Amino acid sequence: MTYAEFDASLTQHTPPAGLSPLLLALWHTGRDEWAEAHDIAQDHEGEPAYDWLHALLHRQEGDTTNAAYWYRRAGRPAFDGSTRHEWQTLVKSQLKEQTK
Repeated sequence: MTYAEFDASLTQHTPPAGLSPLLLALWHTGRDEWAEAHDIAQDHEGEPAYDWLHALLHRQEGDTTNAAYWYRRAGRPAFDGSTRHEWQTLVKSQLKEQTK
């Protein structure tokens, strides 16, 4: 799946079939379904990509202290850019991982 296809799928009522749990969480994030995405992130605490997603989610809600905690857990610096750009970066990295 390409990034353009993933982004276009956000207008659908159901996610595309075959998404990894992280891409499913990102799909919910892209649809502003914060609680659904957060539940998935919490189910995978300790996995760096999910901890990065967790940071993004708390950044979206304006909780920068909690976001900083999750960036540290993910082993990443705080993202320097908009939350939309961070979401795009995370989606593209996971789509790339999925095709390996």
